[in-house]
Amino acid sequence: MSRRSGVLEFAVLGLLHDAPMHGYELRKRLNVLLGSFRAFSYGTLYPCLKNLVAQGSLVEDNPDTEYVPATALNGKRSKIVYRLSAEGKQRFEELLADSGPDAWEDEHFGVRFAFFGQTDRAVRMRVLEGRRSRLEERLERMRSSIARTRERFDDYTLELQRHGLESVEREVRWLGELIETERANRTGRTGLGTAETTTSDGRGQEAGSLDPPRPPHDRPGRSAQER
Repeated sequence: MSRRSGVLEFAVLGLLHDAPMHGYELRKRLNVLLGSFRAFSYGTLYPCLKNLVAQGSLVEDNPDTEYVPATALNGKRSKIVYRLSAEGKQRFEELLADSGPDAWEDEHFGVRFAFFGQTDRAVRMRVLEGRRSRLEERLERMRSSIARTRERFDDYTLELQRHGLESVEREVRWLGELIETERANRTGRTGLGTAETTTSDGRGQEAGSLDPPRPPHDRPGRSAQER
């Protein structure tokens, strides 16, 4: 399974864990969860749904009372509602408990974070610490690269490199704050996923929201100097 399809499978199972949905609604929720820059088309989503049905993770319900527009050739077709099977729930729990290196990567981490409210605290800690460790390694490589190439690039290229470096530094600090919060909440499934939190820009956030607190470099309204 490719890394991208693995992210999609996890997100689909996680959203359907809350409630059954038809494909159109599921796609809208995925676009909110994953962000517009990772928007998935029907051509990507439906093969994933088909595979999950074939694996036994999803069950299709086809109510006769609901219809949605289809192609010009087919006219209208029944709206298919997807729900998790017992195997699908077990699969999601297995993925939720995975705290290995894939969960630390750029492609996976944001989606894993979105489901932290359903994740055991010990797993959250391993994912956060792994992500911070991975970014700290990246910081060292970036600093070494800037030091080696400083004389070869113009001011604009160096400024772009500094911008990337500062973005990673801010995320490392943000992760450190989250880790300290998790350490202060040692009663199991507690912390950011079970109570309203307030981001640094003053916005309240409901527990279990699909819009988790964003890293400082990803928040709107920051001035050029702050970036």
